[in-house]
Amino acid sequence: MNFKRSLAAFLAAAAAMTAFAGCSSTAPSAAPAPASSVSASTPAAAPEKIKTPKYVFLFIGDGMSYPQFQAASDYLGAVAQDPSDEILKGGKTLSFMNFPVAGSAATFDSTSFCPDSASTATSISTGHKTHSGTINMNESKTQSYETIAEKLKKQLGFKIGIVSSVNLNHATPAAFYAHQASRNSYYEISEELVDSGFEYFAGGGLKQTTGADKDKTDSYEVAAAAGYKVIKTQAEAEALTSADGKAIIIGETLADSDSLSYDNDRADAEWSLRDYVKKGIEVLDNDAGFFMMVEGGKIDWACHANDAGSTIADTIAMADAVDEAIAFYNQHPDETLILVTGDHETGGLTIGYAGTDYDTFLTNLTNQKVSYAKFDADYVAGYKENSTPFADVLVDVKECFGLMTKDDSDATEESKLVLTDYELGLLEAAYAATMAPDSEEDPTQAEYVLYGSYEPLTVTITHLLNNKSGINFASYAHTGLPVAVFAQGAGQELFEGYYDNTQIYHKMAELLNVQ
Repeated sequence: MNFKRSLAAFLAAAAAMTAFAGCSSTAPSAAPAPASSVSASTPAAAPEKIKTPKYVFLFIGDGMSYPQFQAASDYLGAVAQDPSDEILKGGKTLSFMNFPVAGSAATFDSTSFCPDSASTATSISTGHKTHSGTINMNESKTQSYETIAEKLKKQLGFKIGIVSSVNLNHATPAAFYAHQASRNSYYEISEELVDSGFEYFAGGGLKQTTGADKDKTDSYEVAAAAGYKVIKTQAEAEALTSADGKAIIIGETLADSDSLSYDNDRADAEWSLRDYVKKGIEVLDNDAGFFMMVEGGKIDWACHANDAGSTIADTIAMADAVDEAIAFYNQHPDETLILVTGDHETGGLTIGYAGTDYDTFLTNLTNQKVSYAKFDADYVAGYKENSTPFADVLVDVKECFGLMTKDDSDATEESKLVLTDYELGLLEAAYAATMAPDSEEDPTQAEYVLYGSYEPLTVTITHLLNNKSGINFASYAHTGLPVAVFAQGAGQELFEGYYDNTQIYHKMAELLNVQ
């Protein structure tokens, strides 16, 4: 099979599909009635005018497609039902799953059918395909594209907010204000963040604040000199008002890679994604209008690591953030549009596992107390330093994930969390791999299939818990699944149907009358 020819044919067909769908505001209409049944004197009904929103929320679950939000829904349904009830009551839908309009978007980019966040966010923010790893530039890296956020600020005077649970100069948030050949140009992206003049940034810390060679002026100092109020404590964030002007809020409690905490690691008093959205509404609300992009970025990170428990927790956390937008919509129903989508799917998540046939045991996931990243930081690092025996590690595995051996005092025949001899062997082999001296050699194919680029012990623990729950992952990378597009509010009709992800931009631009 000639892959290049097939890819070219597919892209051409997709372009034709998107050209057809681009200006359609509703699903295809029914066939017209026969001419004999239509009275010549009866005027055709005037089409209902589509409302133009003044307040737009765009939620992007990074790595979130149908499996992620359905798994979260099923999990909530499983933990809510009476354990003695043998009849499955079904899932508990996340708020955005009840939106009146649901569409689907293809996600391929100019490089691959399994795209990355830089290119897919570029498609959503500018309406253009590009290479994986590129932010708002064409494939030759010679032309920059203006984003929907930039146009709304320049042409309509909207205030703009960018919120993310990961680094604010990471690929998805950057795709709404930056233009770089490489998503890894973090310092240059942070410079564009400051130059954007957007009124509200909130989330994880900036990466490479003094540049790749650590020879640049600190990004936060650059932002402060440009008039931004740089906030790094929760108390300051709580006190922020619209009168304070442009602001950058960095979470006070930062976790792996200076991101916000996974929701299943977050302390009760620590701000969630929902709190940053709520504060953003307070800061941005004005008569001209506002646009807020909110990324649930750690859904993607959890899926890369095949951590189903953290994936579900952060998907629910994003749904909670959407609830803040819904509360605002309820006050301004004729002027507000809420969109919820994903940039791509990550991990090849499936609800179902070969070893459990048609069964799922999603309540098993309630036993997971920490994310894979926190287990690495708080436990595995100590095991390596102290040469902790495997028997002692098993005590922590039970405490943090609920998994136990058949000799454990809490083990029963009915328990779905008792490790079989086969599973215990997998865990012990992974422990040995984790405790082995670090090697500079690339992992073998067998090692990568087993562990990816993650800590062997930790990823094996999550694999075992996932599988005992009836969940599985096919990959440590992105996949080519389409993503859902949920819409509620003014102009929601435009987002029905199946279309290319570039059409999300074109539909927003058409609706908001930007050039």
